[in-house]
Order: sequence, then structure tokens, then C-alpha cells
Amino acid sequence: MSKPFYVKSETPTEVVDAAYEALQIATQTGEVRKGTNETTKAIERGTAKLVVIAEDVEPPEVVAHLPILCKERKIPYVFVPTKNKLGSAVGIDVPAASVCIVKEGEADNLIKEIISRVEGLQRGNKEK
Repeated sequence: MSKPFYVKSETPTEVVDAAYEALQIATQTGEVRKGTNETTKAIERGTAKLVVIAEDVEPPEVVAHLPILCKERKIPYVFVPTKNKLGSAVGIDVPAASVCIVKEGEADNLIKEIISRVEGLQRGNKEK
């Protein structure tokens, strides 16, 4: 299956796994916003530390604005393959199209590592 139009780069499996782990830790020890509306508000208010967006969202227009907003506000974001696993990573029983970490809690170092990897990937894509 091809990637949706809003996904501009491939996210390595290690980064995806780290994102899920960071979300689980931040859900328990920090603060996470769940869903596209809450994520959008956190980005606009500048409180989001890391945004995680699912690739399998239908229709894709539901989350297509998030990468653009994140770039405008200089907030790091990462794509994960499935909304089902994204929802379960933040402890809800339904799929989540997007979530964001507002307070890192004990996931602080892991989030910094994810951000540095993502920024490296984005720089690499600009050079191509």
C-alpha cells in the first residue's frame, strides 16, 4: 500500500518503536493529548513537545494539516503505521489518528533521542 500524500518520509522501525514506548511512558508519568482536535490545539498553543501521526487514517484530510502546523510552529512530529497501535500506546480502547506529548514525564531522554533522529531524517530528505 502506498503512503498517504501527507507522509513525506519513511520512518525507521526503531523510531516508530521508540515513539510508542515514549507515548506509553508519558501517558503514565507525564501528559498526553489524544485525538486530532486535542493535538491541533496543543500545536497551536505551542504546548506540544512531540506529535505522533498515524499513516492509516481515512480520510487522510483528517490529519493532513498536522505536519504543516508542526513545521510552522517548529514542533517535531513522527509518523507511525497504524492508528490502532497508536490508540493502545496511549491507553485507550479505540484507534487514535494522532496524539501529542505535552509533558514528557520520565520519557524526557527518549523523546530527545526521537527528536534528534527525526530532525536528522528530515535534514537528509531536504538534501536529496
